[in-house]
Amino acid sequence: MGDKAHTHPGAAGRAQAADHPASVRNVVLVGHSGSGKTTLVEALALTAGAVNRAGRVEDGGTLSDYDEIEHRQQRSVQLSLVPVEWGGIKVNLLDTPGYADFVGELRAGLRAADAALFVVSASDGVDGSTRMVWDECAAVGMPRAIVVTHLEAARADFEEMTRVCAETFGGDDPDAVLPLYLPLRGPEGPDGHAPVTGLTGLLSQKLFDYSTGERKESEPGPDQLPLIADARNRLIEGIIAESEDETLMDRYLGGEDIDTGTLIEDLERAVARGVFFPVLAAAPAPEGARQGLGTVELLDLVTGGFPTPLEHGTPRVTTVDGKPRELTPCDPAAPLVAEVVKTSSDPYVGRLSLVRVFSGTLRADQTVHVSGHGLADRGHEDHDVDERIGALTTPFGKQQRPVPHVIAGDLACVAKLGRAETGDTLSAKDDPLLVEPWEMPDPLLPLAIRAHSKPDEDKLSQGLSRLVAEDPTMRLEQNQDTHQVVLWCLGEAHADVALERLRSRYGVQVDVVPHQVALRETFGSRASGRGRHVKQSGGHGQFAICEIEVEPLPGGSGVEFVDKVVGGAVPRQFIPSVEKGVRAQAARGVADGHPLVDIRVTLLDGKAHSVDSSDAAFQTAGALALREAAADTVIHLLEPVAEVTVLVGDDYVGPVMSDLSGRRGRVLGTEQSSAGRTLIRADVPEIEIGRYAVDLRSLSHGTARFSRRYARHEPMPPQVAQRLRQETRMAS
Repeated sequence: MGDKAHTHPGAAGRAQAADHPASVRNVVLVGHSGSGKTTLVEALALTAGAVNRAGRVEDGGTLSDYDEIEHRQQRSVQLSLVPVEWGGIKVNLLDTPGYADFVGELRAGLRAADAALFVVSASDGVDGSTRMVWDECAAVGMPRAIVVTHLEAARADFEEMTRVCAETFGGDDPDAVLPLYLPLRGPEGPDGHAPVTGLTGLLSQKLFDYSTGERKESEPGPDQLPLIADARNRLIEGIIAESEDETLMDRYLGGEDIDTGTLIEDLERAVARGVFFPVLAAAPAPEGARQGLGTVELLDLVTGGFPTPLEHGTPRVTTVDGKPRELTPCDPAAPLVAEVVKTSSDPYVGRLSLVRVFSGTLRADQTVHVSGHGLADRGHEDHDVDERIGALTTPFGKQQRPVPHVIAGDLACVAKLGRAETGDTLSAKDDPLLVEPWEMPDPLLPLAIRAHSKPDEDKLSQGLSRLVAEDPTMRLEQNQDTHQVVLWCLGEAHADVALERLRSRYGVQVDVVPHQVALRETFGSRASGRGRHVKQSGGHGQFAICEIEVEPLPGGSGVEFVDKVVGGAVPRQFIPSVEKGVRAQAARGVADGHPLVDIRVTLLDGKAHSVDSSDAAFQTAGALALREAAADTVIHLLEPVAEVTVLVGDDYVGPVMSDLSGRRGRVLGTEQSSAGRTLIRADVPEIEIGRYAVDLRSLSHGTARFSRRYARHEPMPPQVAQRLRQETRMAS
């Protein structure tokens, strides 16, 4: 890192299929929206020789222009893979969206990777969501490094940014987060800003000048070495503190000059073990240049310091019936276990499945077993099918480059898997296995839709099923109470992309309609009703009279029907008919069209006719009796109440609790969850939290998470019910 000779690799930078897991590095780029992840990926591809000086691939396009939705939204909305080659190592760069709505794509990238590059903007700093992802990576021991971008910004300060990163990411050990290089600045311009033109290697004590667009190495002058002495000594001490050689610190403190090669080897081992987190600087190459600032150093770190797939444990694997299965980690000769980390549709080749192979070798035209379990709550039915896969390819912009096979540890795209969905497992057809799904965020923003026209209605079901097959962070609901089709999304941008994909990719135009919650009705007090259905017209007439009494019951009781008829006033064969009519009317509602619940209906008396009475007549009479009883009392609206749990930073506890109270919520309690975070539990009416996923993100600056679970139905306050009725009348 920093003392290696490099030449421009040209076409060698275009990664092909790997032949051994040791020659693969899977790296996910993490950072907030606008931090420069995609620009950095393109700069690394240029330096590796995978694209030409104009940053374009062979077909004339760029790596980032293959998705029209991303162009329109001006941001990444999906996980993308860019494989490059550096020093004989295949580096799979997984570029993830930084916007919170697409955290599902981020989690898929984390699942597919063995290490993470956290991209931090020197002008914007570190946001709360990036800190949360860092903590998640720390919990599983994923190796990480930090890349500072936007050094060209007027207020950019690399030294200050490294201090912030050490404070934010270092926790109890800020000396585990240290820079490997310091920026070299050129002369100040008219605006007083001195641009970064190169780097000084703290270990190698060499200068790397990028001002010409290509990295040039030189020796520092004697007046320059003292300027880096403090930073160099601190870096050496940080590396030695994490060294597996316990004698190294004693030798260093004793005045021994530790060999640079030894320090680099210890640094690489500490990075691979996830105990040391180097900070680097990077910038895109100027137009026509071959290398962006810091990209060579970054590729050296990735290939030399990040772990191979052999060092990354396999996720929990079972048979399809749940029995644990032990596999040799990352063995190309072991039974096949691969996981679909992303599903997308290509206009030319159809459905494409991006897979990470954890065990065995996947070959083109092979028949595999496709298993999908554990996502029934997201609208994904469990499935086990055998499918013959199509071509295996590695993506590069719009191109798909064929490869004959994909070994354990590598990533590739599989064509024509008709049933495979994101999160599914591919295994040998004679040895079906299942990888435990990764944790996915729960979609909590409802989007109610309906087909725009009859042709759209015919295509809607297939379009929606394909949409949720691609994105397991989206849940499809066919609400039986409100009869609405609801797409549950992670946020407004997520919903916008879903609508755009329905329109542009699947040819389905939909209209967004107000989301409805499942309201109920109940009696406010005891009431009586008489249902009289008497009609006479030629032939048999219709005759049925029944008298009922209705009384309210505790919540959750449903509808009870009691027969207290004496003397055969209502013949026994027609009592079930009365009950059927009462229940049918209760399902339709008696005031605002919402189901009537939590009542006891007692049949007291009635009359029948020997010829004209019938099942249908007594059903009608039962319904009429219930409506008459309802007219004689107050009908309460019942609204669903959710049990809401919010995990929020201590700084935002007050505003969050105040906001919940403003939503008619009842805070049930709080508890300390972890350092600096509090768990709030509250009961909140569902009608008040339709947009809570959006509002909470704004309120907490993206640092809070919440979950919701239906608890019960409760009476809605009269003034709220009245306002709702007025709004409904105006809308109709």
